[in-house]
Amino acid sequence: MLIGRVIGDVVATLKAPSHEGRKILVVQPLHLDGSERGEPLLALDAVDAGFGDQVLLTVEGFAAMTAVERPNSPIDAAVIGVIDAVELVQDRP
Repeated sequence: MLIGRVIGDVVATLKAPSHEGRKILVVQPLHLDGSERGEPLLALDAVDAGFGDQVLLTVEGFAAMTAVERPNSPIDAAVIGVIDAVELVQDRP
């Protein structure tokens, strides 16, 4: 799983039947400190996330298609949660 920020969405006039009724979001993966990590990717939305939301993302096909309840679908990534806060705890001596 990764964290990311929704930076846009994709408008498609024609989708595979397995994708109908779901938003396709453009998500920028993030490091835990909030800095950008790699290139943006496309993910099917399972939680009604929106622009600017920090989200939890799965990037493994089986987990993604299971999360959006679309078995045997061509899905690589899915937004599976909206993050309220990330708290990093320092190691204690």
